[in-house]
Amino acid sequence: MNVAGGTFDVERIRARFPLLARQVHGKPLIYFDNANTAQKPAAVIEAVDRFYRNSNANVARAVHTLGDEATTAYEASRDALARFVNASSRDEIVLTSGTTQAINLVAYSHALPRLQPGDSILLTQMEHHANIVPWQLVCERSGATIKVAPINETGELIVERFIELLTPEVKLAAVAHVSNVLGTINPVATLARECRKRGIPLLVDGSQAAPHLDIDLRALGCDFYTLTGHKLFGPTGTGMLWARRELLEAMPPFFGGGEMIREVRFEGTTFADPPHRFEAGTPNIAGFAGLKVALDFLDELGQEPVFAHERDLLAHLADALARLPGIRIFGQAASKVPVVSFLLDGAHAHDVATLLDQEGIAVRSGHHCAHPLMQFYGVPATLRASLAFYNTHEEIDAFVAAIKRVRKLLG
Repeated sequence: MNVAGGTFDVERIRARFPLLARQVHGKPLIYFDNANTAQKPAAVIEAVDRFYRNSNANVARAVHTLGDEATTAYEASRDALARFVNASSRDEIVLTSGTTQAINLVAYSHALPRLQPGDSILLTQMEHHANIVPWQLVCERSGATIKVAPINETGELIVERFIELLTPEVKLAAVAHVSNVLGTINPVATLARECRKRGIPLLVDGSQAAPHLDIDLRALGCDFYTLTGHKLFGPTGTGMLWARRELLEAMPPFFGGGEMIREVRFEGTTFADPPHRFEAGTPNIAGFAGLKVALDFLDELGQEPVFAHERDLLAHLADALARLPGIRIFGQAASKVPVVSFLLDGAHAHDVATLLDQEGIAVRSGHHCAHPLMQFYGVPATLRASLAFYNTHEEIDAFVAAIKRVRKLLG
């Protein structure tokens, strides 16, 4: 655990992330786009390199040494993910390219075979497009419809309305654990309990939650949970679908090909048991070797020091931004992670982000793959500053000073 003198040693941790040492336009990089993708510690980069240098082979297809090493590395990531989310069994973990693939898998393998005209899927106003578009596609094919639970101006889900919308025609509900735009933490355990009372499966998009919260699936009580490796300081092209074993066993495959079968004949195919039934083709083996190391890295740091530091960063950022005149902050939920979306009066989000980049500061501008949420607030785009445990108070102060300079430039 990187703790010095009882405090969180952020400088020692930053030294383990090579990219944080670079400069942009001659200025030290301040990376505030962690909700988009997180930076990678050297150990993760080295794990990917080591796999390709020493063990590159395909998984589950060879008895030779390299094949065995590749399979061991790949399956070790499944074990690490099962521990990370407190799954009951490693066989409940389907390795995917990320949350988008995981949600599509549930949409086509679980929902589509069950949906009929008149059925509905319940979403919320704050969902990422990855948790909207797949459901729209299967609804178009089945004749089902989308229902949307509203949020309030502070960016919190109106839980009472969500519960009221859990009517008999709803066959599945899907919610973000944490909003990628607002940072709002949704009360998943409460939503899951209400869904379970009515026999409605609940899928939770955990992409933004996994880097910032303790994920305990046995306590949450949902039916499906997804996460994305590159937001967890691991490589891109990695992720996970967790589902209750009985649901996985009842789901037909979404992709077909090698590895996901027991026997293939032209007359028909017998499929493997879950989770391998859903893992056709050659996966991102090197990426999963890196993801396992990323999860080990997080375990080494320890959740409490990390989360305490992030809470402190969020308080400092929110207070500093609130002191600026002419700024509109979106999402003031009582429970949130270190993500703040905002606009400067009279300035377009892209213009501000471009000028901040000249200061070496990386923030996100745009709709953040959340068009319906932008429509709710009546804006085309926002700026988003999203922090991680390797960010500092000094970076926040430099960020706020840069915003003041940008305001002067824009008049």
